[in-house]
Amino acid sequence: MSPDPKSSQSNPLGFDEFIGILVAFATIGVILFWSFSRKGDSGWNINGLQLPLPTTSASPSLSIPPEQLVPRGNEPAKTPLVPQEAIPEDKLPTVDQTVPKESPQAQAPLLVSPDVYAVEEYRAVTPAEKLPTIPPPIAFTDVPSDFWGRRFIDKLSSRGIIKGFPDYSFRPNQPVSRAEFATMLQQSFNTKVRSKGLSFEDISEQYWAAPAIDRAISAGFLKGYPDKTFKPQQKISRVQVLVAIASGLNLKQSSPSEQVLSVYEDVKEIPQYAIAKVAAATENSIVVNYPDAKFLAPNKEATRAEVAAMIHQALVRTGRLQPIKSQNVVTLP
Repeated sequence: MSPDPKSSQSNPLGFDEFIGILVAFATIGVILFWSFSRKGDSGWNINGLQLPLPTTSASPSLSIPPEQLVPRGNEPAKTPLVPQEAIPEDKLPTVDQTVPKESPQAQAPLLVSPDVYAVEEYRAVTPAEKLPTIPPPIAFTDVPSDFWGRRFIDKLSSRGIIKGFPDYSFRPNQPVSRAEFATMLQQSFNTKVRSKGLSFEDISEQYWAAPAIDRAISAGFLKGYPDKTFKPQQKISRVQVLVAIASGLNLKQSSPSEQVLSVYEDVKEIPQYAIAKVAAATENSIVVNYPDAKFLAPNKEATRAEVAAMIHQALVRTGRLQPIKSQNVVTLP
């Protein structure tokens, strides 16, 4: 029986085995070095086995600049992206340029949450300037919609120039006193005071229309009588209304009075003192006649509706109101 073989002793590695082991370790080292060196650029984990999730989230403050989400100026709003499916790379909006183009992250689909576009949908736009707000006119109970002077009255009442009575009536056909006319003038015009108002024997300081009368006198709209009275309760005539407006606004005529006043069939009824002023008022489209524009009726007592219409035309002349197209406004051929 042969003796037991002796334990094998360590033999030195052959050349081929040494080269194989060296190549194996070198390969492993290269792989580890490449993995760790790529970790900072691509966002891989330590094992280098998984791609990172896309960095874009539902927050509008991350990778998408705000100007890509909210339109600027008058540019139309961009169509929101559909979050259920990936979007081709050539259709993606501009993203943060810090992501390398060759990085796997740059190839990942960009998904945008609908919450981002809530910023665009609810963003408030402040206008450059505020438009003026005009309140609705007063709904007077005695001014029907087909009343000839309704539009003149509505425009003045909506701006607080004329007011009605406590029972919500306007009383458009009621004659106007000189004191009431002075009050309507004060509410309509902000004319500079030319001189100090005169004192009248029939106007006390406590009289309700005293400030308005003083203003109308000092601004040149009205005058008193030679006996130093104003006669506040006296009804004012249509021709006196036209003379007052032409005087207060310093209206001038450019054509001869006879030529201008020939539009009226009752021209002979115009008082001599008022001819020039009525002609100036006619040339400046202040005169409003009802029912027929050809009849001035100069000596007829002016009604509240007629005074409102003529004051409206005076405000149009000064540029404070837009004109109203009416067959009752006298225009020259």
